[in-house]
Amino acid sequence: MTNTQVTHIQIDNYGPWTVTPEPRREVDLQTLQSRLFADLSQLVGNRDGYVFFSRFDNMIAVTNGLTEADHALIQESVGNRYPVTMSLSVATGRSPAEALGTATEQLQDAGSAQDQHRREILRGRPIDEQFRTAEDVQIAHFDVNDATGKYTDKLNEFDTFINIEQGYAELMRHMRQAHDALSFFVGGDNVIAICPDMDEAGYHEAIDHVSDAVGVELKVGVGRGETASSAGMDAKHALERCRANGSDVELEF
Repeated sequence: MTNTQVTHIQIDNYGPWTVTPEPRREVDLQTLQSRLFADLSQLVGNRDGYVFFSRFDNMIAVTNGLTEADHALIQESVGNRYPVTMSLSVATGRSPAEALGTATEQLQDAGSAQDQHRREILRGRPIDEQFRTAEDVQIAHFDVNDATGKYTDKLNEFDTFINIEQGYAELMRHMRQAHDALSFFVGGDNVIAICPDMDEAGYHEAIDHVSDAVGVELKVGVGRGETASSAGMDAKHALERCRANGSDVELEF
């Protein structure tokens, strides 16, 4: 049984800030977003968590092992270094999607994302140490089969991007609807999914679904661990076995 701790990260009052006192240059906004994501990735990653950029003004993190004090310190660091602040909400659930739903509701109850008076909210309760286990997080690392040969070396970059994104979108939708998993594009032809307690058959079914729906063929390595970092490294090792063996699904547990 998994017990994923999810943190919903939301920049406070970001929409109005981008046009106050007048619209800001898009290049400056993109730079701020990318730098903030990079800093959060390091701040959370140094504590064995994962951050995914989602829409950039909203980000989703897997934070098993991070305490309330860790969250507050990360929040303070961002507030000291950026012209914007962020609110954080932490939750767990029977599935990653349920945990995120609770975390989001806690933020919404604190006020609108565009409420100028809602600043640096920190809500929710991390998992107490005595309740943590080595099976709390299950991560699946998906990879497109022969993306270089099929797309990168044959199509222009935009058409390659379309094909990869179609595969990602279909996988993301299916994993959410069928399994309450949260899937995120992480660059290249890679997707990382935060999953409930899925078995091998569930991953085969997901791969078959994407292939049938959009013609993109995938393989996946799956790992489990006490933190996102440990589960993610196991998933990477399992994916390397897929590449070595020519298999579609490998589990590292």
